Amino acid sequence: MIVLKAVQDLSREIEPGKLYEKLMKVVVENTGAQRGIFILKKKRQLQVVALFDIENHSKNDFQPLPLEISDAVPHDVINYVKRTGETLVLPDAVSEDKFKSDTYITKNKLKSILCMPVTGESGLAGIIYLENNLTAGAFTPEKLNFLNLLSSNIAISIENALRYYEIRQEIVERKQVENALLRAFSVIKRLKEQLQAENIYLQEEIKVVHNYEDIIGESDAIKKVLNKIEQVANTDTTVLIMGETGTGKELLAHAVHNLSRRRERALVKVNCAALPSTLFESELFGHEKGAYTGALSDQTGRFEIADGGTIFLDEISELPLELQAKLLRVLQEGQFERLGSSKTMQVNVRVIAATNRNLSGEVKKGAFREDLFYRLNVFPIDVPPLRLRREDIPSLAWAFVKEFASKVGKKIENIPLKSMEALKNYPWPGNIRELKNVIERAMILTTGSTLYVEIPKTVDSTGYQNKTLEEVEKKHIIEVLEITDWRVRGKNGAAELLGLKPTTLDSKMLKLGIERRK
Repeated sequence: MIVLKAVQDLSREIEPGKLYEKLMKVVVENTGAQRGIFILKKKRQLQVVALFDIENHSKNDFQPLPLEISDAVPHDVINYVKRTGETLVLPDAVSEDKFKSDTYITKNKLKSILCMPVTGESGLAGIIYLENNLTAGAFTPEKLNFLNLLSSNIAISIENALRYYEIRQEIVERKQVENALLRAFSVIKRLKEQLQAENIYLQEEIKVVHNYEDIIGESDAIKKVLNKIEQVANTDTTVLIMGETGTGKELLAHAVHNLSRRRERALVKVNCAALPSTLFESELFGHEKGAYTGALSDQTGRFEIADGGTIFLDEISELPLELQAKLLRVLQEGQFERLGSSKTMQVNVRVIAATNRNLSGEVKKGAFREDLFYRLNVFPIDVPPLRLRREDIPSLAWAFVKEFASKVGKKIENIPLKSMEALKNYPWPGNIRELKNVIERAMILTTGSTLYVEIPKTVDSTGYQNKTLEEVEKKHIIEVLEITDWRVRGKNGAAELLGLKPTTLDSKMLKLGIERRK
């Protein structure tokens, strides 16, 4: 009955460690042993996995260790049982000649020892080791019979517990692998979405013809700008590029990005003046499906597309006040939420901003946040207007000639001195962009290999020195509108002649108080 109850109790335990502890408790308490150890055979190696002492009871903190480094058992006895597969009973172990060389027996002057193999379907499953140092011949035939009956039944429990442990470990490992794969798939999905969005963005950018690939000029003014670009490019510092319309601020932003560590990723451009106020937040930070009427799907914002790269915020002064706080948070913490979502997005983006307005003046007027201005103005770069770098005009003019030569199918070999002097003496309120437009018109009108350039006569070449930037810009826009009979859009419209998008020109006309003539 004792054996049956013990077997039933042990068969219910499927945790290997607890099974070994219970086994040794039952064995020690029913055999008169002082101390018992269970040695498990695991992958051809014997491991000491459980210890029970009649006085100190089970060692719950016992850590399994290989038999060869354990000093808690007589190795000669254990190896004999392993080799022969026989149960060994020693009534007075210290007097046995066969084991007199075992240091554990001689050191502890052991008396009674019982060592029994536990065998299952696959052979040796483990070894039970018992000792009693108080009584010689403590392990009687009755005790041995109890152990024989018990051992013939417990091997199955041990094998089942080991299978359960292995299956559980396999499940845990599979779950870990699955979780790792899910995390990897999540990262891959995010990167794929970013790359797709970046690819779409770049495909759109390919359609845009840049003014020129390199910054043209040898003047001291442009050399100072280039020196600043070289100083800041390889850092992650925010850059604020300031200059009049048409001075090439976007080209300088490209130069900063292309010289930086982020050049392998996209330079994402946002023209703040061209975005409708209702779409500002969605364009910059993205939106979730259903965030507003018409949001039929999730949209990745420009900051997500630029993650790991650079974002260029052109005409930053046009950013609405309500979004300036959100931009400030991105600059300081790299965090934002999509429109319609509470999930915080984390990005690593370098910001380059540009403006043709006096931002400190905008701050005084309350149109621009002071804290955002200081955060953007970490490394300011002032771009000189073309009238302050007149010595660069010939180089720029020839660069544009080469650019348009294949487009208009003409080969220009000469620009008359009179035309070149006229180009150098003109104040260029529209700066490099205006120069490009003038050269393009001249290329279209010129016949032969000599380029005759006609400076716009409707623009007063004098009197700019005492005017503000806004006054010069307003005057120039009105004069161009007069040339086009106030036609803003289309071929040879005012927007095209000024090198602006129609929506940008509309915005400037509204801001400068220019009313369209009926």
